[in-house]
Formats: sequence, structure tokens, C-alpha cells
Amino acid sequence: MRTGHSSPRGFLHRFRVDLLVLLVSCAIFLPLVISPPHLMDDVDAVQAQIARNMLESGDWVTARLDGVAYLEKSPLIYWIMASSFRVFGVHDWAARLPLALINIALCWVTARFAMWAFGRRAGIYAGTVLATCIGMFLFTRILIPDAALTLTITVALWSLLRLMDESEPRPTLWFFLLYTSLACGLLLKGLIAAVFPVIIGAIYLAITREASVKTIWKHLRPVSGIFLLLLIAAPWHILATLRNPPYFDWTMHSSPGEYHGFFWFYFLNEHLFRFLNMRYPRDYNTVPRLWFWLLHFVWLFPWSATLIAAFRQSYRPISREGRVRLLALIWITFVLVFFSLSTTQEYYSLPIYPALAMLLASDLITRARYPRAARIVLASILSLCLAAILFLLVSNVKYPTPGDISSALTQNPDMYTLSLGHMSDLTLRAFAYLRLPLALAGFALLLGVIGLARTRRTATTVAVLAVMMVVFIQAARQALITFDPYLSSKPLADALTHSEPGTLIEGDAYYAFSSVFFYTNKTALLWNGRSNNLEYGSYAPNAAKVFIDDESLKALWFGAQRTYLLVYGSDMPHLEELLNKNFRIVKSSGGNYLLTNR
Repeated sequence: MRTGHSSPRGFLHRFRVDLLVLLVSCAIFLPLVISPPHLMDDVDAVQAQIARNMLESGDWVTARLDGVAYLEKSPLIYWIMASSFRVFGVHDWAARLPLALINIALCWVTARFAMWAFGRRAGIYAGTVLATCIGMFLFTRILIPDAALTLTITVALWSLLRLMDESEPRPTLWFFLLYTSLACGLLLKGLIAAVFPVIIGAIYLAITREASVKTIWKHLRPVSGIFLLLLIAAPWHILATLRNPPYFDWTMHSSPGEYHGFFWFYFLNEHLFRFLNMRYPRDYNTVPRLWFWLLHFVWLFPWSATLIAAFRQSYRPISREGRVRLLALIWITFVLVFFSLSTTQEYYSLPIYPALAMLLASDLITRARYPRAARIVLASILSLCLAAILFLLVSNVKYPTPGDISSALTQNPDMYTLSLGHMSDLTLRAFAYLRLPLALAGFALLLGVIGLARTRRTATTVAVLAVMMVVFIQAARQALITFDPYLSSKPLADALTHSEPGTLIEGDAYYAFSSVFFYTNKTALLWNGRSNNLEYGSYAPNAAKVFIDDESLKALWFGAQRTYLLVYGSDMPHLEELLNKNFRIVKSSGGNYLLTNR
């Protein structure tokens, strides 16, 4: 039952929802800020370093890595992290903190949205489901803006419903929220942030036919709204275009010498050509469509046991509940179909999670008892996982754990497109390094099994599963600490920091050892690294000359100056041949090396 906004009872009910959802989401996301685990190589440390470069250079328009323009992404997430650095200092936890707070805000907004639509209990359930599902942890453990994008889309769509509600007492507030969220989305993730809510909203309005075009125009005030949106979002796009104009090197007679500037790369290459799978350079993979759809049962676990039943509800737009369910259904369908027609990564579907959480919540509030079939399925899965954990703990009692976990892993790069692709690297011996997280995960699953066996009420079951997931996700964090030397190059960064000054060279593209650059705040020459994300920016006339080939490496290595080289273990055979084994190992970690010529 929805309670009026102005009544003391309504305030108390909203406060209880806020408190419970914030407690659960803070218990999930705030511990993930703590380091270790350190920032990982690849995109995790790259995002943090871009933010640091903006803060130190004072150039808040053009993102740069190693002196090369990085034109792929919108800047708002970098601005947020850079602001955190300014307040707290440059630390990995300071880079993570804003993203954790955004995750918490997303859970809270989803809870408020569900409470407005379906009532107090639905608000608690929706916020809890979103905070504790596996996908929210998995897709927000690295510094990417997709959770922030999801927040802007959720606020925009909720604002649309509020503005179309004749009884809405604060239309001006929701007008500003609608267009400000669209503008922030554009500055977070580009055009898709506006395309999604606008098309989803248009489809919803066309299906419901609840208002005439004149009425829609009156409530949404698009002219004033677009002016507000452009006022916020346009300045950066204009400045980025002006500061990164096209350039062509006429001494080169092939396409790699072309530099079309920011506008072409950002609007055409990153948006249109990526959608058509024609982006240059093609430095990405795509998840098979069937997996993209089916894996949502994994990402929504443990709540996906009732997912199918959650769709068996009324979508008739004769009530607020029906309208919100209809909007959620359109929201989910459009996003999934859109990415099924485009290049696809599992986390691309994160914007549908609030809609899924609200549908699940609206179904659960109609059930005094948690569905029996779902309880049996959940208990069976948890019991099997618990048995597997016990087997692994017992089987690995005899195994020693010398060095770090990388020595017990295999490598299957073909699987790394999937979010859990690195799980394929695990061997039986590798689980010996994971005894603590396995024991903690086993305890969490045991709590779940006992709770499901002893309770039938929906509210109690939701509470049990939430506690289970809070503990389980902390076990996953402990596992990431064990994997730290394999996923991050922090030990190599520490060794470099304590070494004598010298020229730094990195083997492969910048992303390969990006955590070293963050933790040392150094630039480097990139040996055979003119590829992937920095390739396009490297052809700009003001790009730093940081790319070297084999001959340049040899000249530097056998020169008079001390030189360091970061290199993958897999590159060592080629390097031994190229340098005639004239190097010394300063530090090895995770199967990779820091070498020096002195």
C-alpha cells in the first residue's frame, strides 16, 4: 500500500526502506573500495590513470594516456574520479570510492522507484535484489561507467512517468531530473545514454496512448528540456572537436596515416561503426548471442529462480503498477534486442537490471510464501556448490602454495571475452591458494541452505538470501586478493619505484601493464605497442612519440643509459633471442617480468 508523501507515516515508511536498502548496498559495495586487491591491468588502471592525467595536466577536455589522445569515451567518469583524487589524494581506493557510491545510489533509486510503483515492501525487495545479485558485483568491480549510465537511464525513465502523472506534486523537479540525467548520460557513455530512454519512453507512450501529443508536449516541455540538456552536455563535445581537428600525414600513402579528429572517431567510429561491428581498430570481441541472453540467469542469481514467474504479471496500463511493469518490459526488451543486433559484452545489459529487480519485487510482494519450486531449485544449486567447495578444500589439503597463484594456473585467452573467462585458467592445485575464500564462500552457502530449509515466508527468505550474498561477495573479494599478482602488476610497480632511475619500456600495448603506470605515475616507451586503444590517437600531430620497434629497443638496451622493460612471460623466448639474454630480472610477478639492462 502506497502512503502519501506528506504524512508522517509515509515519511517513516520511506525512511525504513532507505535505511534497509542503504545498509545492504553499503555492506556489499563499500568493502570493495579497500585495497588490496589493487587496480587491475587493462581498463581498471587505465580509467584511474586518465583521471589522474586530467587532474595533473589541467586538460579536462581530452583524455590522454602516455601522451597520446584517448578519444573513445566520454569524460564524466574521469571528472568524478579526478575530483575524488583532488579531495582524498591519488589512491586506488579514491578512484573506486565514487563508483561504489554510484552503485549504492543506483540501488537506492531503484528501491524508491519500486516503492513509488508497488509499495514499501517492493522497494525493499527491489533494492536488495539489485544490490546482491552476482552481476552487479561482477560488472562493477572494475572502473567502468556502466553503473553510472544505468543510474541516469533509471532516473530518466522514472522522471518520464512522474511527469506524465497528473497527480505529480513536483513536476519542475522531475523536469530537471529528466533532462539533467540525459545530459549526464551523454557525458558518461555517449549517444546511447539518450537513445535508450528516449526510444523506450516513446515506445511506452505509443503503446499506452494515455495522452495526446499536445499533452505529452505540455508535460515534457521538450524545447526547454533540450536547451537544458545542450547547456550541460554540448560544451565538452564542442571543445573536444575543436581541440582535436582532423589531420593527414601526406608522407604516408595508406590509411594508418589518417587522423580524422575527434568528431569522426567519437560519433561515427565509436557509435555507428561499433554498432555495425566495423569499428577501427577492431580490438574487441563479442559474446555469442545465446550466451548473452542465457547468462542473465547467472548474473541475477540467486534471484533468477523466480525470474520467469516475474514476467507472468499484468502489464495493462490501467494502474500505476501496470504502467511501471509495462515500461520495465519495454525497457528490458529494447536493450536486449539492441545489443543482440550489435557487438555485445555481458555487462552491456547492466542498464536492464533495475527493471528486472522491480519486476522481481512486484512479483514477490504478491506471495506470502517464497515459491516452493524456486526454493527447491535454489537449495539444490547451493547444496551442489557447497559439496564442490568441500571437495576442493579436502582435495587440496596436501598441496603446498609456493609463490603466488599464477604458478598453478593455465592460460586460455580465447575464453577471456566472457566475464568469468579467467575461471577456465583454474587447475585443481590452484584451489589450494583459495582456501580462505573457499571456506568463506562455503559458510555463505551453508547459511543459504539452512535458511531455505527452515523458512517459507517471502520476507524472511529474501533476508536470508541477502545475508548469504553479502558474505559470498566478501569471499569473492578475498579471492580477488589471492589473484592480485595475476591480475595486477602492483608488485612490479613497487620494484620499479625502489629501483634506480632509468628509461622505462613496456612490451605490448599500454593496457598490458597499466597498473604499473598508475602506481608509479610514469610514462613509458611502448615496444611493438602501436595497436588497440592508442593506435588512432598516435597519428595525431601532437601525439607523443612513444612507439618503438625491435631495432629501437636494441639500440636503447645496449646504450649507456639504464633501461627497464616490462614484459609478459610469453614474450621471453623472443626477447632472449633479440637481446642475446643480456638482461637481469629485477622482479617477477604473476608470470610477468621487470627486466633491466644493468
